[in-house]
Amino acid sequence: MTASTEATQSAQPERPGTKDGVSQEFTIIAKIKPGHADALREEITGYRTPAATEARRAAFEEIGTLHFGRQVIFDNGTQFLFATEFDGTWDAYIDDFAALPMAEGLDRVFSHLEGFPGIKNPSVKEWLTANQESALYFFSSYPGLTVRQIWKDQRVNEAFQAVLDAPEFREVLDNPASAELRATPAFQKLLDEAAG
Repeated sequence: MTASTEATQSAQPERPGTKDGVSQEFTIIAKIKPGHADALREEITGYRTPAATEARRAAFEEIGTLHFGRQVIFDNGTQFLFATEFDGTWDAYIDDFAALPMAEGLDRVFSHLEGFPGIKNPSVKEWLTANQESALYFFSSYPGLTVRQIWKDQRVNEAFQAVLDAPEFREVLDNPASAELRATPAFQKLLDEAAG
């Protein structure tokens, strides 16, 4: 690691959130402004339209670090939970969201929370850390895989399955010249994994 990289990393404040492998959890619990629960619920419900879902998926694919997200109103409409899991650093995650075109939607949701300054406001990170609760325990089923690696693995698997289903592959596999390849433990393991 170079000295400039070390200096940059040490300049970043310690951020809340529990890590497991390459991913980190992010949980905000904040007070909803009095009388805003219904408007907040309506704003979040608007996410569920097919067009809004597609737009969000496209934006999240652009970032490529978000594993999941959830938003919950609880405690008789007085509290809000925002929970996600992401790859990378806390600051980069927040900066990525602030740069998205959909950041205004995030502003609309969070504007119903007490004290929220706006996603592009320089004090937003202080507000987030003040309202963030670190998980006492956080578990990832795939701690070594980033979102982008999972997407790549899925694409490779789909392509491989298409090859396995191709009649040309079956012809090559059935050819006596392939017997030595078919007998290797690695090839057998590959076929067993593909069968699933």
